[in-house]
Amino acid sequence: MTTSEEIAQYLQDHPQFFEENPDLMESLRFPHPYEGRAISINERQVAMLRDKNRLLQNRLQELVDVGEKNDVIGEKMHRLTVALLGFDSLPEMLHGLQYHLCEDFSIPHVVLRLWQIDELGTQADLSSPEFNQTSGNVHILAQGMPHPYCGPEIDDEIRQWFEMDAEYLQSFAVIPLKKQSGFGLLVMASPEVERFFPDMGTLYLERLGDMVSSSITRLIQQAPGTATCESTS
Repeated sequence: MTTSEEIAQYLQDHPQFFEENPDLMESLRFPHPYEGRAISINERQVAMLRDKNRLLQNRLQELVDVGEKNDVIGEKMHRLTVALLGFDSLPEMLHGLQYHLCEDFSIPHVVLRLWQIDELGTQADLSSPEFNQTSGNVHILAQGMPHPYCGPEIDDEIRQWFEMDAEYLQSFAVIPLKKQSGFGLLVMASPEVERFFPDMGTLYLERLGDMVSSSITRLIQQAPGTATCESTS
């Protein structure tokens, strides 16, 4: 044990030391944490308390900022939910989804791919990009995703969905669309590498996936020509 450790241990073992030697406590001087001058033990304690108070204030402000940010996101999600409930056709819904993600969430790069939608009948414009052919590998990827993915790496096939924009996009959010099984992917992208990063929370992205999946399923079920079950006597 070094001399400094022995002194520290002695003071811990004898807490009454400074009570028995009050003059020594008053004469002790410590370096100021910022100004480089000597200060008393009381001044040092006050400085430490101020530092702790400053850290607590900063932490509190961070929590307030996060709360305010979540309130804003929650309001935007509410507007999107109301909009999704109001769409009467799949083409209208797909166009409205793109609009809201761009205008409310500042996400201009959004692509969506759907498969297993033969039952949509005449209401689905199969020539639109959302119904372009996708590989079995993408279907397996969507089916195996328990949560949305965020990060810089993405399947080459999915990257090509962004066409000419693909080369300068740096981060992606991939959201599986599911009912009982996966039937699509919603992919958002940004040229900013920190927009969608691996450690970010995905709660709102999961809710977005649930909302879009439910909206698509609803429109499929009410589409003209959709097969329905009939009871037999």
